[in-house]
Amino acid sequence: MADPGVVIVGSGFAGICMAIKLKEAGYHDFVVLEKAAEPGGTWRDNTYPGCACDVPSPMYSYSFELNPGWSRMFAPQQEIQDYLRFCAAKYGVTPHIRYGKNVTALEYDDERRAWSVTTDDGQTLRANAVVSATGALHIPKFPEIPGRESFAGPAFHSAEWDHSADLTGKRVAVIGTGASAAQFVPQIAPAAAHVTVFQRTAPWLLPKPDLAFPPRARRLLRLPGVARALRYAVYWALETRALGFAVHPSLMKPHERLALRHLEAQVPDPGLRRALTPGYLIGCKRVIVSSDYYPTLTRDDVSLVTDGIAEIRERSIVDAAGAEHPADVIVYGTGFKVVDALAGRRILGRGGLKIQDAWQDGVEAYHGITTSGFPNLFFLLGPNTGLGHNSVVFMIESQVRYVVECLRLLSRTRARALDVRPEAQRAFNRRLRARLDPLVWNAGGCRSWYLDEHGVNRTIWPGFTFEYWARTRRVNPRAYELIH
Repeated sequence: MADPGVVIVGSGFAGICMAIKLKEAGYHDFVVLEKAAEPGGTWRDNTYPGCACDVPSPMYSYSFELNPGWSRMFAPQQEIQDYLRFCAAKYGVTPHIRYGKNVTALEYDDERRAWSVTTDDGQTLRANAVVSATGALHIPKFPEIPGRESFAGPAFHSAEWDHSADLTGKRVAVIGTGASAAQFVPQIAPAAAHVTVFQRTAPWLLPKPDLAFPPRARRLLRLPGVARALRYAVYWALETRALGFAVHPSLMKPHERLALRHLEAQVPDPGLRRALTPGYLIGCKRVIVSSDYYPTLTRDDVSLVTDGIAEIRERSIVDAAGAEHPADVIVYGTGFKVVDALAGRRILGRGGLKIQDAWQDGVEAYHGITTSGFPNLFFLLGPNTGLGHNSVVFMIESQVRYVVECLRLLSRTRARALDVRPEAQRAFNRRLRARLDPLVWNAGGCRSWYLDEHGVNRTIWPGFTFEYWARTRRVNPRAYELIH
């Protein structure tokens, strides 16, 4: 493999978008390194029953490649992966993808002004720039529970679903009640003998208007301008949800009332309803959309445990109250390592600076894209660019445009590399912290995977998506040191 000008790591939504826009801008000297055997990122990895997007399909697609053929308002996993494959093929990205290339190290050479990219098969590429498009939701997180390794039956994370494990007639224990569990629990309950759901914190749930698009509607969406109009309508409807995030937590109250009405309508038992009523302000954790999770918990063959887990035994789980719950299978719906997704990566910048040392006080970047000390290294869906209200695909497109503008700045100035100035990065993150701290994520002592070990939100963008779009439209050359 010849040394490319740009290496993109990952072929999910972010990596494919970056590749498409590089080609569009006239940059054809690049490769996409993908650890798996096919593209798709999280939509390739997550194949659990009921896996689907929780953002409306019209917004969960590239703005330049709308898909009028979605079967539902909330597209299922297979359709999303097929869409990504289609986009990669249509825009000529597929020939640039190298499969089975798991990147193990990125090292910057100060003399060459270039990056060495090493893969686990021992190959090393040299590149002028590297784009990390691995996302945050790809390293499964398991809870530290005594005896976890002693369980005798099948036990797996929802992101690594064991399809060889037949759950029919089995006693299934589900640990975790996040977005994935809310999708797969209703799917597995009818076949299982019994499902026991272990809930640490009750999530907020909003109803999911998951209507199917019949053939007639899909034909209508193919008419000029119709799919675009629907996308605009969905975008602005979702963007109004950011008022409680970006302005003041009290503006989340209408969503809270809707969620409580949804709970009351679907769970008639007052005891179960109390157990499912969150004790924190809506929005501080990820809000789940589902219309079949609550009804599943009311089934006679499904039970909810809220006492916490004391230990896992060979064929059971013991809760904190001492009750033992028999189990043949354990499914972990316990999310991903998000804030520390890059903690184990070997990334060395200028002067051998380790990414772990650069981020010893917390993960941060300038606009969530560039980090001081790491020239020509760009993060897509980096720190504080995740969303709790709209589609991250919108954020990805904004970031990709910004990266292309950085490369154009290098071309115009004939510089070899650019490195964000520490003072620019610090100023950006000071403004970010000042905005984040009073908002919903820190309200009432709320804890979530959005926060790092210091209780700082390193994950979510604290404003409207159009704000981020506006801030990243142009590159400010004064924020960067140009290296010749």
